[in-house]
Amino acid sequence: MRSKYETLLFDFGGTLDADGIAWKERMHALYGAEGLAMKVEAFAPAFFAADDPLVGGLPVDADLPATVASLARNLEAELARRGQPTASARGQRVAKRFLAEAEAAFGRNRPLLEALARRYRLGIVSNFYGNLEAVCRGAGLAPCFAVMVDSQRVGAEKPDPAIFRAALEPLGARPETTLFIGDSLKRDREGARRMGMDFLWIAPPEVAAAERTASGGALSHRVLTQLLALEEMLP
Repeated sequence: MRSKYETLLFDFGGTLDADGIAWKERMHALYGAEGLAMKVEAFAPAFFAADDPLVGGLPVDADLPATVASLARNLEAELARRGQPTASARGQRVAKRFLAEAEAAFGRNRPLLEALARRYRLGIVSNFYGNLEAVCRGAGLAPCFAVMVDSQRVGAEKPDPAIFRAALEPLGARPETTLFIGDSLKRDREGARRMGMDFLWIAPPEVAAAERTASGGALSHRVLTQLLALEEMLP
């Protein structure tokens, strides 16, 4: 990591609302707790079929509860279409638990973000549905961020450099003094690499350990298992 940063950019889903666990994996775990015996490889197509219609399909003022409720309804329909057993009110229970976990993460991370906002320019860059700003307002995070860039609104997705430029330019920020924090190596790390920004990976311990093994014991980037540790490691 560089000795001095002026700007911190964050991913949203899996980073600010969880410690490195993406929505697909979280939904799969919650459905598993409800008794759905479906491997994550088989669950993934159903998740994406439920998720894709929400991109540009949600009202721009839809908050996180409305977003997750829509996703859970779509998932129930997709699982039924794939011959999986359905259960009364299962989607509502899953959505409620998902939101409770996200609220706990927001409660942990909000004081950190407020402190960081006094030292750095903060922004969010997210592949989202078009309602990122409303979600952040509802979560009480919006005051911490000078810019919130939603892929659906700007017409570019990570790792395309265009979506990062949409955050850097209004902040008056430079890639060489910016750190990007995210949970996806494919989207976040690669996007940071293309822009010439440093990258910090948020990942559960077991995921980070597996990546170290796959890479021969060393990672080309720093890794945290909890976002709360970010302030301690910043130069």
